[in-house]
Amino acid sequence: MLKISIYRRLITVYKILGQVFGKWISPLFIFVFIFFLRIFINCMMFLDKLFYLKLKKNKISRPIVIVGNPRSGTTFLQRFLVANSFGKGTELWQMIYSSILLQKFLKPLLPFLEYISPAKHHSTEAHKTSLSSVETDDVGMLFRFFDGFFLYGFFLSWSKKDLFNWVDPKIRDNSIRDYKWLESVWKRVLVSSNEDRIVAKLFSISANTPGFQSRYPDSKILYMVRDPLSVIPSGLSLVTGVLDKMFGFWNKPDQDKNRFLSNLYRGLVELLLRFEKDWSDGKIDKSKVLIIRFDKMMLDFTQVMDEIIQFTDHKITDEFNQIIKETDKKQRSYISKHKYNLSKFKLTEEKIKNDCKKYYETFIN
Repeated sequence: MLKISIYRRLITVYKILGQVFGKWISPLFIFVFIFFLRIFINCMMFLDKLFYLKLKKNKISRPIVIVGNPRSGTTFLQRFLVANSFGKGTELWQMIYSSILLQKFLKPLLPFLEYISPAKHHSTEAHKTSLSSVETDDVGMLFRFFDGFFLYGFFLSWSKKDLFNWVDPKIRDNSIRDYKWLESVWKRVLVSSNEDRIVAKLFSISANTPGFQSRYPDSKILYMVRDPLSVIPSGLSLVTGVLDKMFGFWNKPDQDKNRFLSNLYRGLVELLLRFEKDWSDGKIDKSKVLIIRFDKMMLDFTQVMDEIIQFTDHKITDEFNQIIKETDKKQRSYISKHKYNLSKFKLTEEKIKNDCKKYYETFIN
């Protein structure tokens, strides 16, 4: 298995920040701050075990996990399920400051921490978020290990070398490390909220769904399907929007921008194709996966929720049925303010359809 040390990842990203964005000094201070913050959080998490004995006894049981490429409806669905008591989701600040004791101290300070939060760089039209928002658990791998698909999507894709293998679970499998960390965070979320079921969102599982099912055989996976002609440029727009607010992405030299877009495009396509191949090859336990089409979720939300309720064994009430009906009406009339086009990203319909041919044949056509 390929091994890439954290020092190599740090040095690589540092060079990218310097060479592409001209940031040579500020990253050094950020790296040092994060290093000491991580040590402090580790100490606080150790104290959690002394004060919250449930952490040792609790097990992650029947997790609901939403999987799919960014911009396929995963955020909306996760937040809807969490808001309606399907389980508990992890909020962004709980991934950064992952100690229960530390969270008790910091919670009143969240409005002030928003000023230094990475969430402030997101466009509200593309993806409304904040420290207290339920978020994708994938971002935890960036905060904890400076690794994973977020590292690739925002930084490693700038490299002149092809570094996708650094985050490819078939070449560099960090699942044992990652799942151990996720479980420690999820247990704290459940203990602090007095809940018993987690509702997670992990788009990275697309690259190794069989491995996840092996670790969590009782998990219920909701896989979101959206036309690649929409989901891929929308995903590219989301990432470049963040980078534009942070570094002025669209003002960078065409050579750098085009290299980044090409690498990120490849990663987004690969996530779709990996899931499709494992699905078609019979490596995924299909009885534990519910396929949800984005267009159906927008046009017939009631039917989609009926399927999810049955699939997850969730108990419903008259009040919840009314919420579903009201949401159904909103979904049918919803028009996204997030605008994007293929040409902006040097893409064509023909290229996307050709690159995602197998995905179209299995899930779209």
